[in-house]
Amino acid sequence: MPGIDASRTFEPLAIAVLTVSDTRTLAEDKSGSTLQERIEKAGHRVAARKIVKDDVKTIRAQVKAWIKDKKIDVVITTGGTGFTGRDVTPEAVEPLFEKRMDGFSTMFLLVSAPKIGPSAIQTRATAGVAGATYIFCLPGSPGACKDAWDEILVHQLDLRYRPCNFVEIMPRLDEHLRRGKVRKK
Repeated sequence: MPGIDASRTFEPLAIAVLTVSDTRTLAEDKSGSTLQERIEKAGHRVAARKIVKDDVKTIRAQVKAWIKDKKIDVVITTGGTGFTGRDVTPEAVEPLFEKRMDGFSTMFLLVSAPKIGPSAIQTRATAGVAGATYIFCLPGSPGACKDAWDEILVHQLDLRYRPCNFVEIMPRLDEHLRRGKVRKK
């Protein structure tokens, strides 16, 4: 059965939260605040938190900066995953992925559908890995952030969670970058 293995020690992660919105300020950012509260309650650290406009270059630049920051383990974005013209978070972030995490999108739909029914199909939540950093792009509603954190991320970002989790494979995410060149014979 899945669950917490009490024989393992919790390992806090450094998580950056990026809210994508043309209208929100930090004081009005309910989704970012929801994520921050849950991240901290779980024992992790919010390493950075920022709001950027719905603009591909701006979003991509911020995510790239956090990928390069070796002190940040995870980036979570909220907002910009819908279908309107200003919803460009997947277009900004997915080209950065070295590996896509298609299962996250599927799992998010499975979690969302019982709560919001067929409306769950309107999300373009996505995830992947870049530069040994996990990246999760969530919808901009506090409810979607709660669902993604409470039912998926809180478990997968906890080293104690069994049968497997993202934390235990973190040391190997960038192994392709550490390999020496192959010798030609």
